[in-house]
Amino acid sequence: MKKLLTANEAIARGFYEAGGSVASAYPGTPSTEILENISNYKDELYCEWAPNEKVALETAIGAAIVGARSLAAMKHVGLNVAADPLFTAAYTGINAGLVIICADDPECHSSQNEQDNRHYARSAKIAMLEPSNSQEAKDMVRMALEISEEYDVPVMMRTTTRVNHSKSVVEIGERTELPMKPYTKDRMKYDAIPAISRQLHKKIEKRQLKLAEYSDSCALNFIVDNGAKVGVVAAGAAYQYSRDVFGDKANFFKVGMSYPMPIEAIRKFAMGLDKLYVIEELDPFMEEEIRAAGIDCIGKEIIPVCGELNSSIIRKAVFGEELPLAEVKTTVVGRPPALCAGCPHRGAFVQLGRYYKDAIVCGDIGCYALGGSAPYNAKDCAICMGAGVSLAHGMKKAFNHYGQTDRKVVAVIGDSTFFHTGINSLTGMLWNNGNALVIILDNRTTGMTGHQENPGTGYTLDGGKANIISIEEVVRALGAKNVRTVNPLDLAAMKEALDWGFGLNEPAVIITRYPCALKKYSPEDKEEFGTLDKCIIDAGKCIGCRACVRTGCPALVFNKENKKVVIDQGQCTGCSICMQVCPKDAISKKG
Repeated sequence: MKKLLTANEAIARGFYEAGGSVASAYPGTPSTEILENISNYKDELYCEWAPNEKVALETAIGAAIVGARSLAAMKHVGLNVAADPLFTAAYTGINAGLVIICADDPECHSSQNEQDNRHYARSAKIAMLEPSNSQEAKDMVRMALEISEEYDVPVMMRTTTRVNHSKSVVEIGERTELPMKPYTKDRMKYDAIPAISRQLHKKIEKRQLKLAEYSDSCALNFIVDNGAKVGVVAAGAAYQYSRDVFGDKANFFKVGMSYPMPIEAIRKFAMGLDKLYVIEELDPFMEEEIRAAGIDCIGKEIIPVCGELNSSIIRKAVFGEELPLAEVKTTVVGRPPALCAGCPHRGAFVQLGRYYKDAIVCGDIGCYALGGSAPYNAKDCAICMGAGVSLAHGMKKAFNHYGQTDRKVVAVIGDSTFFHTGINSLTGMLWNNGNALVIILDNRTTGMTGHQENPGTGYTLDGGKANIISIEEVVRALGAKNVRTVNPLDLAAMKEALDWGFGLNEPAVIITRYPCALKKYSPEDKEEFGTLDKCIIDAGKCIGCRACVRTGCPALVFNKENKKVVIDQGQCTGCSICMQVCPKDAISKKG
């Protein structure tokens, strides 16, 4: 049977078919849908959302050690969080197969950087595979697990956004049911203390030689011979683009196992060619390996090192040609991302932007990243998940050191991000007597990646009931004495909480608690928050001042002809923030 699947769907199917048993992940675009699709097979295997990528990988490592084929999935920056267990698991090895799906994001479609995570495979000295389409993505999961078991090594499978989310035809197979591999206590293998790790390092180096030998002969690396005098070495999406550009004018070395690189196989491929191109997204990872082996090639001197590749970029770089664009007769208006209508984060940013323009606002990774954009202009910086609190703590300590104790610094962090790594940051601030203001935006879900559960929602990945980890109780347990929980849709309460927090010369935490406007309410949400009536505008009272429009709600539209504002009833959620800022009481509840 054949199906049209994205690579994320195919990876989930591949893990199921290969007898996978345990899967764990933290949601992050472009990898999120992998675990969501694995959960479709919950009767045959176990899967869960983890609070962060480090925990996800450690869970998978533990399952693999005791004999269950396991998978951990994350986006590229997530592997930074999981790097600690990754490097040591490379030393200890595994028992049953372990595959780590790492989804890179060239062009920063939904990420703070476009780092090239192929370097992790080389640094950790583990095997790495790269699929070019959905069929390969499915097949490579099984291959990765088999390589993992054969060579006692975690295997990384590197995908990119375009591969993750593109669909192609996939041949569907049956599940292979596997018993648990026997687990034998072996402290000299799994107990990574210095004396043992020194011995394990020697084993890694021997394993590298065996993996390199395997890579040179494995079927994942293959040649397409068109009888040409030009050769192309490519992997992943870049291989598909290269095939499109060169057609039968070149021979292709398709790299499926990109670490260790199949250097000797590429050396043979390059013999007799007049020219060899290495085409890859982001860093010259393969090019450096090939050049180091003394093989002449053309790579990043013509292929961009920044951004996502496509056929047009490669065609222009190699042949100096650009495809003519079809005549465009209509103008497409730019639509920058914005907080959704009814977003509970809006109240916090409206009040921060209105009343605390001089405050330094340290953001984090989530929907609230948009708080720095107009009309709020209420965020100054962001680095990585959980960093908002640590940044604010460091800034406040620096200001205090230089006598600028009145400088206002605030950290803004979401509920899922708080559980991810924000707890650690807040622990550091409270432990070291920091006095920044921390705002935890609890919208009752992991919003930016599509509404996944987190430790505070009361539900697990498969929809089952779970323990609710109370953010307020956690914060107080860490030692915070000044804690308030407010409804962020109540602007007066939000302003009062900000005044209170900034007025203290000691640490304070404000928890804004209201569900994401797009979330499907749980029974607990319905009981606690109820439903809201939509808002309407009395055109006779509206003076066209646009105070409501300046809240940034996309449901509000200013009519330039009659100088009035109208509310799109299809978008309005009844949050009433526009009603609260209207100076003429022109907005009321529809009900």
